[in-house]
Amino acid sequence: MNTKAIVAAVLALSISAAAQSSEPTAPGKDHRQPRNVVLVHGAFADGSGWRRVYDDLTARGYRATIVQNPLTSLADDVAATRRALDRQDGPVVLVGHSWGGTVITEAGVHPKVRALVYVSALSPDAGQTTAQLYAGYTTPPEFVIDSHADGFGFIKAEAFRAGFAADATPADADFLRDSQVPINLAAFSTVLKHAAWRSKPSWAVIATDDRAFDQRMLRDMADRIGARVTKVAASHAVFMTQPKVVADVIDEAAHEVSASAH
Repeated sequence: MNTKAIVAAVLALSISAAAQSSEPTAPGKDHRQPRNVVLVHGAFADGSGWRRVYDDLTARGYRATIVQNPLTSLADDVAATRRALDRQDGPVVLVGHSWGGTVITEAGVHPKVRALVYVSALSPDAGQTTAQLYAGYTTPPEFVIDSHADGFGFIKAEAFRAGFAADATPADADFLRDSQVPINLAAFSTVLKHAAWRSKPSWAVIATDDRAFDQRMLRDMADRIGARVTKVAASHAVFMTQPKVVADVIDEAAHEVSASAH
C-alpha cells in the first residue's frame, strides 16, 4: 500500500470513530452508576480552582475531568465541554460553576450525561439568554466587572476578594484575582438552543454568602429547574472553599441516578 493510501485509510478510520463517539446512546442502555465527573469552570476563572474537588472525587474512586473553557463564546465553551464528554468511558455527572451553569445547560444534552450539578450557577432555558436571567434581580455592589474595549471583562482587582472569594485565604484570593481569565461579555447575550435540565435530573449548591448573585436569583433558578438544593455558607468561590460539600452533592447525584435506573 502506498503512502497516500495509508493516509486515506487512517483518515477514514478517524472519521468513523468520531462519528461513532457522537452518536446518541439509546435511552436506558447504560444504567451503571456514573463514575465519571466532568467539571466546568465559570467566568473570570480557570479549571485550577477545581483542584480540591478533584482530589476529593478521585479519592472516592471517581474519574474527574476538568474542562478548560476558553470563555470566548458560549459555542466555544460548549464545544470544549463536549470534547471532554466524548472522551468519557461511561455515564457522567456534569458539573458547572457560575457561567459554567449556562455551559452545562447547553452541553448537558450529550447522551453520556446522567445528572447535572449547578454550583452557584446560572441555568437559563432554551430560547433564553443568560443575561435575561438577571431581570428583576439586583447584583450585590461588591461584584464589579471591568469591561474592556475589545468586549472582554474582568472582575475589578480591588473588588475581587469581596465580590468573588471573601471566604478564601488571602493567598488563594490573590491567586484567583491574578489568574483571572476574561470572558467575552457577548456570550451572556447568546440564545441557548437546549436546556438539559428539562430532561436530566439536577442538583444545586447555593453559596449563601455569594456576592456575585442576588440570593433570590439563585433560589429562583434552582426552583425553576427542580433542583435538589444544598445550601452552604460560602462565597462565590464555593467550588474552592467548600470542596467537600460540593463533592458530597456530586456523589449524591451519582448514587441517585444509579438507583433510579433500577
